[in-house]
Amino acid sequence: MSCRIYVDAPLQAQALVEMDAEQAHYLKQVMRLQTGDSITVFNGKGGEYAAELTLLAKSGAQCRLAEKTDVDRELACRVHIIQAANRSEKIETVLQKATELGAASFQIVNSERATLKLPENKKEKRLQRWQKIVIEAAEQSERTALPDVRWQAKLTAVEKRGACFVLHPRDAKLWQDIRQDFAKAGEITLAIGPEGGWTQYELEYLQSQGFEALMFGQRIMRTETAAPALLAAIQAVLEV
Repeated sequence: MSCRIYVDAPLQAQALVEMDAEQAHYLKQVMRLQTGDSITVFNGKGGEYAAELTLLAKSGAQCRLAEKTDVDRELACRVHIIQAANRSEKIETVLQKATELGAASFQIVNSERATLKLPENKKEKRLQRWQKIVIEAAEQSERTALPDVRWQAKLTAVEKRGACFVLHPRDAKLWQDIRQDFAKAGEITLAIGPEGGWTQYELEYLQSQGFEALMFGQRIMRTETAAPALLAAIQAVLEV
């Protein structure tokens, strides 16, 4: 399997692409590559490029792109995750696993029972950390698109796209009754509550905005389990 590297830049065949010191360290010290070795480069805009390393130094790396391969490994239905804020390690688990399973975007949202508070002076650094986790998961899982990650300070700020569902263990539609509807949807938004669940007010607000309550199985999952589990189930429906 070729080493895959994400580059935040326009790409075209025969172009020389620069990589930073952290990427150079990964290529040389972790993957044990050398000048002349082949890698795969993508920018999350679709497709990918075979490339040859032309420079591998402590300060950075460089490669020359070959022709573009118009491969698409994305889910046929774009699945957007609204994840109520939890402890940092739980959010990172959701971002990593849900990216590997094909999530199109993430909105991490503050909620009444949130166990993570993100003050304005720490927001940018945390978002950079989250985006780095998504990039690494996309590289590993051979994604050709890169999910967007945003922080929403209020539930009223979240954006919804397509068919919208809020995961809830009571008085909800059953997954097995509606799963075939997912195969017909172009986009889906899934709202996952915090460790203590959505409050009644939050649940009613989401439902007033068009979210349908969805019950996924007879067991109540941890907050960091829900999004990956649902994505895996949706993938099974879409990619039979």
